[in-house]
Amino acid sequence: MKKYLRLPSPAMAVALLALFTALSASAYAATVITGSNVKNSSLTGADIQSKSIAGTDIKDGALSARDIKPGSLTADRLSGGAIPTPKATRWVLVNRAGQIEAQSGGFSITAAYPSGAANGNVYINAGEDLSDNGISATIALENQYDLGGPATPNNGTNAAPDANPEFAGEISTSRCQIPGVVECGPPAAKNTSNFVVSPRESDGQPTTGRDRKKFYVIITG
Repeated sequence: MKKYLRLPSPAMAVALLALFTALSASAYAATVITGSNVKNSSLTGADIQSKSIAGTDIKDGALSARDIKPGSLTADRLSGGAIPTPKATRWVLVNRAGQIEAQSGGFSITAAYPSGAANGNVYINAGEDLSDNGISATIALENQYDLGGPATPNNGTNAAPDANPEFAGEISTSRCQIPGVVECGPPAAKNTSNFVVSPRESDGQPTTGRDRKKFYVIITG
């Protein structure tokens, strides 16, 4: 008995030819096409699938500064997340009368050395919520202002203890309304936008009259 070889139909032949052509083209592309076959500037970011290239795909030394477009890399891209914008440092200078003498902006006096109050504090509104801010205060140096009068004619050269009040004193500060820690007295200061400053004599007593000094406050964070 003779066996006859059955030839594929014309449609099948065309399909097989297309398959072999596609496979051979892919194999050729995978093994023959290199970076030297790609024309400069012919590929753009839109031609590359997102996240298809990792750091391990880039040869050491293959990229230089001139390969990176100015402005294409930002801090959040380098860190992998958004970088919060830091708040500006703000400051205020309060004079001996409890008035704002100079400031960076946004401060107002809520109450200064309230009459009838024994604490001798100054309450200041910062114009913002201070819940996540730092506050520091310092006495301003006034070496030409003679707080001691005739007793200290040489502005700080008297050797006696506490005889030079223009160079002596203490000061502390805090945000108002910290539960269980700080309670501000004036009703208008009972919120987290206000802070209190407490100037003191060297012995801890509240300052009065000419013994009151200028002070600076700095808000950070």
